[in-house]
Amino acid sequence: MRRTSFENTNSSMARSLEIVGDWWTLLIVRDAFMGVRRFDDFQEHLGIARNILASRIRRLVSFEILERQLYQVRPKRYEYVLTDSGRDLKTVLFSIKQWGDRNLYEGKEHPLSIAHKGCGAEISVDIICPKCNEVLSDNHEKLDWIAGTDMSDDDKRVYTQFRENSYFRGADSDA
Repeated sequence: MRRTSFENTNSSMARSLEIVGDWWTLLIVRDAFMGVRRFDDFQEHLGIARNILASRIRRLVSFEILERQLYQVRPKRYEYVLTDSGRDLKTVLFSIKQWGDRNLYEGKEHPLSIAHKGCGAEISVDIICPKCNEVLSDNHEKLDWIAGTDMSDDDKRVYTQFRENSYFRGADSDA
């Protein structure tokens, strides 16, 4: 069965998932955040088959999420470090972790906590309005989907139906 490609889709979410929507890919990025850099270390830490790891790392390098850096000349050996684009995935990883903590470990100790070094508080990921700083994470009625100017007419029709029937449909009435 052939996989559908979202590479040419006019959707940031679909195109992003085209690149990082595989669990091995996100686990590799997670480990890179935790300081893993070398192929053998990724392989050992994740227990992933070498051919799958090589394929995912090549893909992450090709999309400039990881950068390959030479660390040994003879024989040539490389390590893989996060690029700025890779580091931008931190909120994605933190959001997935937070979802897992709330929904898979509710009432249990979390396997890993991520804390602010300054005060020791566990971090949380929230949706915050950049203009007024209102926290909107649990107030979906105050969120709205807004079509981009380059959206095709077909996509606009689908978007309009989606918006009318969506979980966020109360946004216009709550001003």
